[in-house]
Amino acid sequence: MTMTAQRLALVSSLALLATLAMRAQNAPPRPPPAQPIPYSHKQHLALGLQCRVCHVNPDAGKLMTYPPTALCMGCHLEVAREKPSIQKLAALAESGKPIPWVRVYEVPDWVYWKHGTHLEAEVPCADCHGPVAERDVIAVETSVVRMIGCVTCHDKRQVFSDCTTACHGPRQAVSLARAMKRAGR
Repeated sequence: MTMTAQRLALVSSLALLATLAMRAQNAPPRPPPAQPIPYSHKQHLALGLQCRVCHVNPDAGKLMTYPPTALCMGCHLEVAREKPSIQKLAALAESGKPIPWVRVYEVPDWVYWKHGTHLEAEVPCADCHGPVAERDVIAVETSVVRMIGCVTCHDKRQVFSDCTTACHGPRQAVSLARAMKRAGR
């Protein structure tokens, strides 16, 4: 292949990658997952509830918990109890079963990430999850579960993070370190 052909192939490849990257950034948002019971964060937060009242992080781990049905029933024994969704909630509470919520934001299993670290740093929930207080239905609105979201936030806050040890598991860290070495970084 001649030098001109190589350059043309390189330029074409870069143009294709740029186009794909732009399309990915402008992709329409995914619809929110169907939840077992309709729940409006907007309505509940307008009452003065704070995120941590319902979403407890007892071990400062990766996942925040969902509220136990008994917590919801603390109000809904009286409030809106005639609604079919509240009757479903009451049946779950009576059976002792948790509400089978569908997780909206999921960090890949191979990423070491903890809510606790970010709560201690006083990162507002909305920075990662979007304007939840304005939403009746929650959908993915931010890039928080992709590496670009992590890097962008850490850069904005001027927080150092060694991706090869702080975020990625040992096996992935070795692979990432090798890839970075091959790339001359």
